[in-house]
Amino acid sequence: MKIFNTLTRRKEEFIPLEPGKVKMYVCGPTVYNFIHIGNARPMIVFDTVRRYFEYKGYEVNYVSNFTDVDDKIIKKAMEEGVESEVISRRYIEECKKDMAGMNVKPATVHPQATQEIEGMREMIQTLIDKGHAYAAADGTVYFRTGSFENYGKLSHKNLDELQSGFREIKVTGEEGKEDPSDFVLWKPKKEGEPYWDSAWCQGRPGWHIECSVMAKKYLGEQIDIHAGGEDLIFPHHENEIAQSEAANDKPFATYWMHNAFLNIDTNGHVQKMSKSLGNFFTVREISERYDLQVLRFFMLSAHYRSPLNFSADLMEASKNGLDRILTAAERLRDAGNIAIQRESVDGEEAMLPKEQLHEKAAWELASKFEKAMEDDFNTADAIAAVFELVKLSNSTVSDDSSKAYIDFMKKLLEKLCDVLGIFTERKAEALDEEIEAMIAARQQARKAKNFALADEIRGKLLEMGIVLEDTREGVKWKRV
Repeated sequence: MKIFNTLTRRKEEFIPLEPGKVKMYVCGPTVYNFIHIGNARPMIVFDTVRRYFEYKGYEVNYVSNFTDVDDKIIKKAMEEGVESEVISRRYIEECKKDMAGMNVKPATVHPQATQEIEGMREMIQTLIDKGHAYAAADGTVYFRTGSFENYGKLSHKNLDELQSGFREIKVTGEEGKEDPSDFVLWKPKKEGEPYWDSAWCQGRPGWHIECSVMAKKYLGEQIDIHAGGEDLIFPHHENEIAQSEAANDKPFATYWMHNAFLNIDTNGHVQKMSKSLGNFFTVREISERYDLQVLRFFMLSAHYRSPLNFSADLMEASKNGLDRILTAAERLRDAGNIAIQRESVDGEEAMLPKEQLHEKAAWELASKFEKAMEDDFNTADAIAAVFELVKLSNSTVSDDSSKAYIDFMKKLLEKLCDVLGIFTERKAEALDEEIEAMIAARQQARKAKNFALADEIRGKLLEMGIVLEDTREGVKWKRV
């Protein structure tokens, strides 16, 4: 299995620290509002990475945090006149609802920064004791970047250049820094902000130290994979490496994985998603127009390291692509039900010789799927293999197929889709009373052999976006 490692800028063979186990940390959202579709991309991508490891038999310890103390959370709390924890608690729950809608599996642990303060104080003190950090006169604690020899190794930035760049920027309130490139580990409280006691001052942790401490507590001093969006490479992940390796005297993460940005395509004009441009979409807003399985399918339709342009057209294409898979799975279930009835009369059926050839072709497509996933989790090519399996199923499975072959194709399709986090059953939809009455009236017209009326009702339903299909199992419907 090959993984593109941001640290080395090349694909490397995955070799776990402990055979058969994967320790994986993924930076989670800051919970001050509903998550947006930019947050959704790493959630979906790295959930799929986790699922593939589990598919291959690995035991995955998957940790993804919630940043529940932050300037944005505090600002929102002040606007609403409530405590910060009221805001963070609310949006953690809302985030979990959206994650469930996208079929993102809960992490092994979802740590929260405010529950890990003691560990942060301990790591900061260790860094001070080792000469990697210092406290300024106002109680702010800074990491001494010059003390860490390999600072810049993830982002491939030179510390001298960074220091030169930082010196051009005067930041008020940071007069206590020894060097402009030093970064905050602990900061004093401001009026109305949440705070904790420490040896340096009453205050709260800096952002970077939070993830270093949570990764260490729940995964250990060394982990296999650290992941997140490419916007986190510098300074967040760079600073995590510096803190963790300076404190623990060990390499922090073996492999660093980063997904590319999500852009917004509006009538062919591609822009980075941002609130200021007014092209900002939350997952909750998307769920009002699409099943979130469509959003997941869209996110996996491109390689995770490629920029992805979000547009209505591409979402519609994803909806149609997903529908192809769901329709094939539905046909397999219907054919399987007919085969069950036939077997109850005629006895168990063996796979036919021609079906054995099709079975071999299906296994080859499963191998193609795995090859794509083994090549740095190329979900775009993996989905292409699933579509080939759908085509094979549609062309070789009929009501006359053996139950053994139908079951094989159904289970294989479900297994590969599960790796992608794609359900193979449509969610039950509630029809309103008018449509239910129209379908019943059509059935009555058919029984009375009034086919003209039956066709008229079918046409009206089609105008309403309801397609009917008469099958041996009865009338089936779907929205278009």
